[in-house]
Amino acid sequence: MRIGLPGAESLRGGSLKALVVTVLLSVFMFQLLRTVGLRAFSMASETYTSGTHSAAFVTCPNDTVAKDLARGIVEKKLAACVNIVPAITSVYEWQGKIEEDNEVLLMIKTRSSKVPALAEYVRSNHPYEVAEVISLPIDQGNLPYLKWIGEIVPE
Repeated sequence: MRIGLPGAESLRGGSLKALVVTVLLSVFMFQLLRTVGLRAFSMASETYTSGTHSAAFVTCPNDTVAKDLARGIVEKKLAACVNIVPAITSVYEWQGKIEEDNEVLLMIKTRSSKVPALAEYVRSNHPYEVAEVISLPIDQGNLPYLKWIGEIVPE
């Protein structure tokens, strides 16, 4: 009794093609499954407690104020990263009137425990009488990125 793959001479045209396609798919699928498996293991081996970090938002009257605040926030380790989003339009009520202004938005990534200090820094350095500082807890995200925030921003 012979065990193994049949010789090429015993395979018909369709069977040989099927064998080649099967081998090629196996090689490509192995690499794909290996990559997916490694990513799943990496994600499963790290943990994140929901709400440990927050995304805070601050509006600014112009790019100069936004950059000054962003730089100060990062230098004081109140946040790991501040994105400056230009050219937003804000419509709001202020002192009984509907207002519309062009503003710049700061998206700030930090530890939730730093939000009170962040709000105090903004209040002390912002030109608005009532500066917007709001935050939302981060429920989920890219674990290496969230870990990086924790490394940059001390408790």
